[in-house]
Amino acid sequence: MEVKATAKYVRISPTKVRKVAMAVKGKSVEEALNLLGFMPQRSAGILAKVIRSAVANADQEPEIDVDSLAIATIAVNQGPTLKRFRARAMGRATRILKRTSHVTVVLAEQ
Repeated sequence: MEVKATAKYVRISPTKVRKVAMAVKGKSVEEALNLLGFMPQRSAGILAKVIRSAVANADQEPEIDVDSLAIATIAVNQGPTLKRFRARAMGRATRILKRTSHVTVVLAEQ
């Protein structure tokens, strides 16, 4: 049995989230949350929140044992990009791309 949780439009670059997601992929939920608690990256807190949400979703299903859940897949996709500009010399402007992410975590029983 699989359980899923998603966080959409998170204001952080997908490449930064993927770096942390690869570190916890395939681990048990308890081990993953312990690892994320000690990581200094901002994306670690975001991933921990999504994993906790998936565990809460699993808790609603009576046939799923919450203690035996492991991370089956973590998908970090790119969301819409906010386009801003910064004024430069001689009347020019450069673009600033503020990227967003869609984070999906799927948990399965071991």
